[in-house]
Amino acid sequence: MISISLDAMISSSKVLTSFGTVLILWTTIDDFPKIVRILLPKPGLSLEKQVSKLYPHLQSSSCPEIDETARKINGFLEGEEIEFSLNRVDFSLCSEFQQRVLRAEHQIPRGRISTYGLIAEYLRKSRGARAVGNALAANPFPIIIPCHRAVRSDRHLGGFQGGIAMKRALLENEGIVFDGEGRVINTIFRYQNNK
Repeated sequence: MISISLDAMISSSKVLTSFGTVLILWTTIDDFPKIVRILLPKPGLSLEKQVSKLYPHLQSSSCPEIDETARKINGFLEGEEIEFSLNRVDFSLCSEFQQRVLRAEHQIPRGRISTYGLIAEYLRKSRGARAVGNALAANPFPIIIPCHRAVRSDRHLGGFQGGIAMKRALLENEGIVFDGEGRVINTIFRYQNNK
């Protein structure tokens, strides 16, 4: 029996953006290209280091469907109003709970935010704000699943894979306003009273 490592089947496609290079990692499942991970530029950590730890045998490649996703990601990061479908992402490496969190986060529309605690309540996980935050911190599909739209209950930003400056810039692109202390000025949150 021949064993093939997963990373030998993973391809990468680079997206050059104003925030830096974004990397789409993808594979083909049943003749359909599926995204397994999106890597954002991180302050102080190069994409090469991020990738070499995860997939040391990565190949650079693309296809029309991945090229279209790359174009949409670039447009989104430039402030265009773009909605992403989940039909292109591969959730197989996510736990059931993380999938529920990611799907709830995906439902937060442009220009709206929620808190980790409100998402936990919506998912009927009392006192689950930290678990939601951890699930979003490990979001393999940032931008497609807009985890930048979740903030702490005190309206401060919390974390983001691309760094706080990127999170704030993405929210500002969507019309979210901040006060002088860096807190979101917003009185209506998604999932507040299950809305």
